[in-house]
Amino acid sequence: MPETQVLEDIKEAEREAEEIVAEAEAEAEEIVADAREDAEEIRETTREEAESVAEDRLAEARREIEQEHDRIVEEGREEREALVADAQERTDEVVEHVVDLFEEAVHVQT
Repeated sequence: MPETQVLEDIKEAEREAEEIVAEAEAEAEEIVADAREDAEEIRETTREEAESVAEDRLAEARREIEQEHDRIVEEGREEREALVADAQERTDEVVEHVVDLFEEAVHVQT
């Protein structure tokens, strides 16, 4: 093989090698770009899921607080009713006692 042909073959091999390297670099850049895009999608999905979980937990906490509020209000209502009934009983007793004292006082004066 003549020397010029060998040089031409070497140059051709170098050009092919450069093309292979350039294609590999382009493919690597595309892979990195795809990976970045996938990572961004994963971050966004994760953020949305985290927000959804936070909203669900907040709604559940609000429901629990509302239930506790209702329970406390009902307890207070029942306690008030018991106190009113007790006071009513005592009022009747006090009125009866005062009437008895008044009658005794009237009888003592007569």
